[in-house]
Amino acid sequence: MLIEKIEDNLNKIVANLNKDTFIYDLLIAYQQPKATISRLKKGDYNLSNINNEIIWKKKLLFHQVTNQDPHIKIDELSKNSLITKYNLRFVIVTNFKIFLAVDTKTKQTLDIPINELSKHADFFLPWAGLEKFKSEVENPADIKAAEKMGRLYDIIIKSNEKMFKSEAARHDLNIFFSRLLFCFFAEDSDIFLKNQF
Repeated sequence: MLIEKIEDNLNKIVANLNKDTFIYDLLIAYQQPKATISRLKKGDYNLSNINNEIIWKKKLLFHQVTNQDPHIKIDELSKNSLITKYNLRFVIVTNFKIFLAVDTKTKQTLDIPINELSKHADFFLPWAGLEKFKSEVENPADIKAAEKMGRLYDIIIKSNEKMFKSEAARHDLNIFFSRLLFCFFAEDSDIFLKNQF
């Protein structure tokens, strides 16, 4: 799944904001199964009996506020024992102007205007089965290089969708990127002769 696709989905959600379906649209943007989301809408998976709130085991606690500061509400919800009881990954509170979220595993937070949601598409990648990596000391050059490698990978996949449909083809591409990374490392650490790579 491409991060660009998620960003595009988030842009559409924000452009056509529907308060009643927002959280479901958000989950679908991260490729949660539509049948499962339908059951969540019906209430089969919603463990909350509070209006404007959804608790989905192992996924999220979502709360919509109207006449309350969302910052106060997210502080209150972040201390709720239900987070541990249901192993909730994300706590989300919004008034549809401000969007707040807490990743209960990494302790990262998000406090943004809702129209900037697509700029933070990586925050909810665990829903898509992709964990965020957080280094203790993040070198800006390493971050920039990793982003460029990620973009190159996405471009190759997107430009050759038919070629990389199989698991084996993706595996081969991953091996290629591992070797490419080694060559960059070898060049930087003078294993290769100057300008050899």
